[in-house]
Amino acid sequence: MLKRSFIAATAVLALLAGVFGSAAQAQDKLKVAISQRGFWDSSFLEFAEKEGMLKKAGLDVEFFFTEGGGQTLQVITSGSVDVAMSNGLLGTIGAYSKKAPIRVISAQMTGAHELFWYVRAESAIKSLKDATEKNTIAFSSPGSSSNLILLALLNQAGSKARPTATGGLPGTLTSVMTGQIDIGWATPPFALREIQEKKINIIARAREATDLRNQTIRVNIANVNSLKTKRDAITRLMQVYDEAIKWSYSNPRAIEYFAAFAKAPTDVAGAAVKEFFPIEALQIGEIRDLDRTLRDAAQYKFTASQLTQQDVAGLFDILYKPSAK
Repeated sequence: MLKRSFIAATAVLALLAGVFGSAAQAQDKLKVAISQRGFWDSSFLEFAEKEGMLKKAGLDVEFFFTEGGGQTLQVITSGSVDVAMSNGLLGTIGAYSKKAPIRVISAQMTGAHELFWYVRAESAIKSLKDATEKNTIAFSSPGSSSNLILLALLNQAGSKARPTATGGLPGTLTSVMTGQIDIGWATPPFALREIQEKKINIIARAREATDLRNQTIRVNIANVNSLKTKRDAITRLMQVYDEAIKWSYSNPRAIEYFAAFAKAPTDVAGAAVKEFFPIEALQIGEIRDLDRTLRDAAQYKFTASQLTQQDVAGLFDILYKPSAK
C-alpha cells in the first residue's frame, strides 16, 4: 500500500514538474518588422537574438526586414506584425491622421546623421545646388526619414531636384550606375567601397540638415490591438532593445555581427559606426522637437492641415523610459 502511494505521489510530482517546467520555458511570441537590413541601427534586435537577450527576457521574436518605412507602415497597420521598428515619424503621423491603428512606443533616431547622397564620378553635379528640376534624387519611401531629410536638404540648398522613391540601397545604386536616377541615397557602410574606388562621389550628407539636429526623425511603433493583448511582452522587447543598444557600443562582437550583416570589412563597419552613428542619437525615451515635425508634416502634405501636439497626443504611448545616468 505504501509502495503504491509512493509511486502515485512520485507520478503526480513528475506531472507537476513537467507542467511548471513547460510554463517556465514558455516564451511570449512577437512578430516584428524592421526597415532595411544591414543598417547599424536596424541590427539591434539581431544582436539581441545572437546574444540570448530575447530568450532571457522570455521572448520568441519573429522578425523580417522591409525596404523602408512606407512598407513597414503597411504591415503594422494591417496587423500582420505586432511591432515595426525604425519608421519615419513624418509618415507615422500622416498614417495616424488617417486613423491608422498604430501607436509610437519609443523614439528610434534623433537628429540626422548617417544618410548621404551620391552621384556617379563623371556626373557634373557636385552639390545639391547644381541639381535642377531635370534631375532625379532618391529616397527610400514616402514618409520615411530619408524622405524628410532629403526635403530639408533640398529646401536648405534651394535645389529643384525631383525626389523619387527608390526603395532599398542595392536597387538604388544600380539605378544610379545605369543612369535611371541621377542622385542616389545610402547609409554606411553601403557604397563606401564604391567611394574608395572612385566610382561615385558624395554630394550631400544628412548632418548638413542643421534644422533637424534635435528632432526625432524615426520611431518604433506598435499595432493598437497588439498593445492591448501583448503589452507586457512589447514592453520587455523595448527593454531588450535598449539593452542591445548599450551592449553594441561596448562589445566588439557587435561590429563583427554588423560587418557580416552589411557584407563589409570589419574595419569599414567599425569606422562607419564611429563616424555616422553617435549613441546619443539612439535614445528611446523621448520624442523631441515634435512641433517642428508637425510643421513639416503639413508643409510636405503628409497631413491635410497643421496639427497640434494635442491632436496627436493619442499617438504616443512610450512603453519604456531608461533611467538617466
